[in-house]
Amino acid sequence: MYLDVAHQRTFYDLPLGRMLRVLVGARIRTFWPTLTGRRLIGIGYTGPYMRPYLDEAERCIAAMPAAQGVVAWPRGGRNSATLVDETDLPFPDSIFDNALLVHGIDHCGDPDALLREVWRVLTPGGRLIVVVPNRRGLWARSEISPFGYGRPFSRGQIEQLLKTCQFRTTGSDEALCLPPTRSRLLLRSARAWEQVGRRLWPAFAGLLIIEAEKQLFRGVPVGKKRLVHALRPVFIPDGAAPGMHGSAHRRDPAPKS
Repeated sequence: MYLDVAHQRTFYDLPLGRMLRVLVGARIRTFWPTLTGRRLIGIGYTGPYMRPYLDEAERCIAAMPAAQGVVAWPRGGRNSATLVDETDLPFPDSIFDNALLVHGIDHCGDPDALLREVWRVLTPGGRLIVVVPNRRGLWARSEISPFGYGRPFSRGQIEQLLKTCQFRTTGSDEALCLPPTRSRLLLRSARAWEQVGRRLWPAFAGLLIIEAEKQLFRGVPVGKKRLVHALRPVFIPDGAAPGMHGSAHRRDPAPKS
């Protein structure tokens, strides 16, 4: 289930969140060094990873699921964020060249329906990057980041899911090879930990980053679905304002199972 958007924004403002922006963003950038003249959609909470493309892409849209909530993005600029039903996107067919999913498939209740909608709005041959928690990694077992609250995947599982939804995997990578921690000492040496981990234990990295291409084999019927209201787990980032804690508990009375 989706985490509250306000808590996710708070997390990415903290030292740990800023470190994730750098390490994960660097891996995404290896797949897409530039998106000049291309149209990009991000689904989930993707703002921290879309920001480098904002000034070069023809269009950047941060589509935030209704169950998560929406905040203005980017800060200090013209708003490019919108609230959506992720299984019924309010966009025409074949309008985006690239799609980025972070805190999306792992939090969504119907990943197949989400991916079919992504397939629909991508141009033929359009590229998709999915970032999901690694089932083998420690970050999927730690609740200090939003990646510990979603559904983890193995590489085989996410690639099979993409194949089922008519995407062909074109590349894969790992990120977060350091252990989950809030230690400032470890965070300061995060780049070194990442380099060592990528050489010695890549299979146990915290995240899987998969790039895929839209394939055109057959049409995929798209049906409208109604939003289903459900309780969502509470994620309170370390360092969040005290007032936010009370608000979160009033809105989300059920603890994470």
